[in-house]
Amino acid sequence: MQRKEIEKVYIKKINELKKHDKAYFQQDSPIISDKDYDIIKQEIFNLEKKYSYLKNKNSPSQKVGYEPSSKFKKIEHGIPMLSLANAFSKENIEDFLKKIKNFLSMKDSEKIVFSAEPKIDGISASLKYVNGIFTLGLSRGDGKTGEDITNNLKTIKDIPKKINKSDFPKILDVRGEVYISKSDFKKINKQFANPRNAAGGSLRQKDPNETKKIPLKFVAYGFGTVVPKNFEKQSEYLKLLKIWGFNTNPLNKLVTTIEDIEKNHKMIETQRLTINYDLDGLVYKIDDLKLQTRLGFVSNSPRWAIAHKFSSEKGFSIIKNIEIQVGRTGALTPVAKIEPVNIGGVVVSNATLHNEDEINRKDIRIGDAICIQRAGDVIPQVLYVDKEKRNKNTKKFNFPDKCPSCGSKTIKEFNYSTKKKDAVTRCPDPKFNCKEILREKLKHFVSKDALNIDGFGKKIVQNFWDLNMVRYPADIFKLNFKRIV
Repeated sequence: MQRKEIEKVYIKKINELKKHDKAYFQQDSPIISDKDYDIIKQEIFNLEKKYSYLKNKNSPSQKVGYEPSSKFKKIEHGIPMLSLANAFSKENIEDFLKKIKNFLSMKDSEKIVFSAEPKIDGISASLKYVNGIFTLGLSRGDGKTGEDITNNLKTIKDIPKKINKSDFPKILDVRGEVYISKSDFKKINKQFANPRNAAGGSLRQKDPNETKKIPLKFVAYGFGTVVPKNFEKQSEYLKLLKIWGFNTNPLNKLVTTIEDIEKNHKMIETQRLTINYDLDGLVYKIDDLKLQTRLGFVSNSPRWAIAHKFSSEKGFSIIKNIEIQVGRTGALTPVAKIEPVNIGGVVVSNATLHNEDEINRKDIRIGDAICIQRAGDVIPQVLYVDKEKRNKNTKKFNFPDKCPSCGSKTIKEFNYSTKKKDAVTRCPDPKFNCKEILREKLKHFVSKDALNIDGFGKKIVQNFWDLNMVRYPADIFKLNFKRIV
């Protein structure tokens, strides 16, 4: 490729990642799986490594997280809250260890002790204590500057407000994760898509009383500014945190060899379904803080730590039927109705098939045995068809050429950027009377991305729609108590 083409591909991937960063970090609503996100991220790293002239301030190699929301006061972290490099295999961990030993001029035979800590899938937060008093709470933000969410964090029972311990530092930034347990989430899951969304959405409430309604928890695992520092190892610090009244993870463990690391990783991954909170991997930190200091940092991550990710959770099922859903933009999305299957503690009965091209590419048929993955542990999708189990009774799905809602002839719009027709089939709704489009537009109208009507969500819209009381946005404002009862 020519330089201009390379730069074009690079910028496209940067912008794509920026979009996903906003959805994940600011809106608490990821739209792709962690795996797919990591793939895009790695592609950017590979391009930068291969072509030294590539550089962009929005690259994951140059920044962390996403810019803080304007809803909250922005405050700079005393010490930046950086991200972690990811490992997905034993080979990645071996490479991580090799780089560390090379940097420290250590022999291969010399051992390094690591603190292996479960990576809870929640929202990172930093708690500042001055003379034992909790004075300031910040979100990660972009790593350098966070959102002031002090009052919201004060509603969490797990967070000590005052610590009367003689050995507690004069100044200490406690770093940790805000999350919701699986059991608590079951009680509130009608409000949120998943536990992480619930934690993020609750912490970003302007009114702390709203945050208080959600059973948030906090687990401590790290530190920022410490004055004076009265510990020399990560494991010592974790013990002190517990003494000081903070929750730490009981599954934290010290490991040394690759074998220890792999064994512990597999054990925790196996237990994942039975653990009462969402995990997406393990974090390994060099236990000796002096070694951490010697190793230092590279751009936006420490040399002395890495996140060892779990594989996405998968399950197997049978496609009972394929139905078409019509969205607010007229997009026709095929959805597989499957035999219910438990994946990661969630019973999955639907899986997206994305579009007609995807069905044809994977040769998906009604009656097929399929592998299901909860992408990013959020959106169920069909990974592949087990064609060895295919029988004579499977049926090919014929994508409709007419809208199942209004009967309008469907179209595939021409994309002037790609010079090709879009993969998405749409209802053009020429007479503006497609009921499915109208209903989905109403749901969007009341959502947080639009008018954000408190207490008037998608299910309420559906109820009023079924009662034939709401058809257009104006109808919402004509509702009254007498009419409803």
